[in-house]
Formats: sequence, C-alpha cells, structure tokens
Amino acid sequence: MDISWADLDSDEQRTIAVLGAGLSVELCDPLALLTLRRLGLIVGFDLTAAGHNLRRDVVVKSIAGSHSI
Repeated sequence: MDISWADLDSDEQRTIAVLGAGLSVELCDPLALLTLRRLGLIVGFDLTAAGHNLRRDVVVKSIAGSHSI
C-alpha cells in the first residue's frame, strides 16, 4: 500500500512530525496513532521505515519548493 502525505489528515501528519522529531507521544492524537499503526507507518510509538521515508519525502519536497525560482 502506497500512502502519500495528502492521504493523511492533519492529526496524522502532525503525529508523524512529532514522532519523527523525537517528541513525546503524549503530544499525539490517540486516533491518529491507531490509524498510523494500521497503515504500517508506526510500530509502538516509533516510525517504521515507511513512516520515516514519507516524512523525509515531505521535508525534501518542502525544502525544494521553498528554493524554487
């Protein structure tokens, strides 16, 4: 299953950002945690490789977009 950033709601996106930054899981929406587990983007309270890749791709696109002329 291929999930894009746009497929996720704002709580799910925020949860990936929070976990990816190493912040407390207490800052995450419980329903978003459940959904991301079901999608295979987190295990326990850690991003999976797929979760890290999704986060990385969004960051790279964001940086590339902010530097376009």
